Amino acid sequence: MSVSGPPGTLDGLLPALPVPLFVIRGDRLVFTNTALRTLLGLREDELPSLLELAARFGPEERSWVEPLCEALMRGEQPTPVRPAWVRVRGADGRQHVLSPVTAPGRVPEEQLVLLLDAEGGDAVRTLSTMLVATAAELLRCRDEGSVLELAVESLHRQGFYVSVMLLEGDFLRHGPMRQEAESLAAASLLYGQDVHAVRFPRSGMPHLEEVLTSRRAAFHPDAFSMARRLHSPEVADNIQRIYPPGSRALDAPIFVGDEPFGVLAVQSTTLTPANAGALELFAQLIGGALENVRHHRAAEARLAEVSRLQNELIASERLTVLGEAAGVVAHEVRNPLGAILNTVAVLKREPRLGPAGASAVEMLEEEAIRLEDIVRDLLDAVRPLEPRPRPVSLGELVHRALAQLLHGREELPKPRVAFDEAPDVPELSGDETLLQLAVTHLMRNAIQASPSGGTVRVAVRRVPDGVSLVVEDEGPGIAGLDPQRVFEPFFLTRANGRGLGLAIVRRVVLAHGGKVRAGARPEGGARFELVLPL
Repeated sequence: MSVSGPPGTLDGLLPALPVPLFVIRGDRLVFTNTALRTLLGLREDELPSLLELAARFGPEERSWVEPLCEALMRGEQPTPVRPAWVRVRGADGRQHVLSPVTAPGRVPEEQLVLLLDAEGGDAVRTLSTMLVATAAELLRCRDEGSVLELAVESLHRQGFYVSVMLLEGDFLRHGPMRQEAESLAAASLLYGQDVHAVRFPRSGMPHLEEVLTSRRAAFHPDAFSMARRLHSPEVADNIQRIYPPGSRALDAPIFVGDEPFGVLAVQSTTLTPANAGALELFAQLIGGALENVRHHRAAEARLAEVSRLQNELIASERLTVLGEAAGVVAHEVRNPLGAILNTVAVLKREPRLGPAGASAVEMLEEEAIRLEDIVRDLLDAVRPLEPRPRPVSLGELVHRALAQLLHGREELPKPRVAFDEAPDVPELSGDETLLQLAVTHLMRNAIQASPSGGTVRVAVRRVPDGVSLVVEDEGPGIAGLDPQRVFEPFFLTRANGRGLGLAIVRRVVLAHGGKVRAGARPEGGARFELVLPL
């Protein structure tokens, strides 16, 4: 029998088998195929002796391999030992776990020994254990990005190259991935953009379309043929140059509920149909974790909506009670105030008052007007609002409010106002009187809060939701306070405040279908923003 292959009908078959095998005749090896020579690092014409072959086995196996070889060398026919698996040291220095299978050779004195890969079962158990542990961690993730990053990192730690192809309409693009940095850099250079930004038409990748349509994973014995279907020839050549030969690939579908989410793409030389099944199951677990994230997100949104409605109900009940009280107060207070102001007008025409009397009358008038303003603000804060929309310029309302608030204060200490209005701000549809009221109260709040010499910054911009008005002051701010509480009636942040201005602002904005937010500036002071729809 020649080294190149045993004669007879087995000629040409055994050398080409991808499974390592050898043929024993008596006490000698008479044939080794290419797979065994590659495993052990043997030359084409090299046939080791039985003892040399035995030296390749692990210490645990030598206790029965060496006596077996010695018996064969003495010409004896010992009872063959058929262990479930053996450990063999390969040419790469790594220990391989193999399962020997024996069969009769071409002639009675020959015996054929095949060494089947036994690492698969062990690898599947190890991989399955890891995947189960990772699945438990996935369920604790609260956003989709964390789910995908944890999944690809867990697989990469097991020696796999991993990519998640995200489905976006009729396109697929790379999501989280763990690949060779050199390959990613070269691909980005060839595509002219980051590889994550490249969008691949779904119709141009029928192999992935089949995976998503059938909802079944596809195992590819040749990973590089898959790379050529996905990437340009230049990128595919680069991948084949960098990644080890013999790489296999798996594409497993990821579904969230009944909706396709993407594809889990795994490549490795150790990928087998056995562990591919475990990876397909893992892709299903990823989909379950993503669905769990969406359930939590929906639950949080529902909880926030319930909380919002509850707060609005409480606010509505408060306004109802406050409205009834305000009506009584207005009725009982306005008539006496009118009488006081009429009396003040008469007294101011009296020439015999003298300086002290005139000063007292002037003080009386100021306090009466202040009380009248409080009553008016109270009624504005609780009365039903029915906007009568017409085209309104928000920038013009700000100019009017500033002119009103700063008029007559030229000699008094006041903050500086920096007003920035974008040139492309369109008019909006709103009740001019109500919006002027809200803008004036918002500007008054900022001017009164800011110290003398400080700056009130005002900006009007177009935003996706409509038109935005931002007002920032340099006052004490609202740090440590619930931002929503500052809009409640009679909530005071200043000793000389009324607690009604911001409540009016909120009611007017909500009546126009807008939004109003309060927050603290990092540099100190408060920031208010109201957004009104066009």
